[in-house]
Amino acid sequence: MAIRLENVGIAVRDLDEAIAFFTDLGLTVLGRDTISGEWADTAVGLDGNHARIAVLQTPDGRGRLEFFEYIHPRAIETHPTLPHEIGMHRVAFAVDDIEESLEIAARHGCHPLRGVANYEGIYKLTYLRGPSGILVMLAEELRKP
Repeated sequence: MAIRLENVGIAVRDLDEAIAFFTDLGLTVLGRDTISGEWADTAVGLDGNHARIAVLQTPDGRGRLEFFEYIHPRAIETHPTLPHEIGMHRVAFAVDDIEESLEIAARHGCHPLRGVANYEGIYKLTYLRGPSGILVMLAEELRKP
């Protein structure tokens, strides 16, 4: 049986805010739609499911994020996941220039949780909070071929 990762789905408070942040980092919007109806209720397992969605893709074409902004039922606010909590942890991106990526994130009010770490001269990496509290890891490989 063949299997491949299709996308990672993330519920957000503001779809346009999430799109702006991640497209500024370099992802592209593949599509946007509003979903509802019996098929959506069945697929998601949520009665009355009605949401605005967008699918974004990484520049290499291999990674996708699907964002949902719920219209009904109303979204439930939760505390952002902490790095050591069980469950959905983070979205990680390899970037060519971590400083440039952090400048882009800062324009959206998003900053490293603690700073930029250097892992044994191999990677510079950091975690930051993106839109809706999404935990985002950025990593720049230092030993480039």
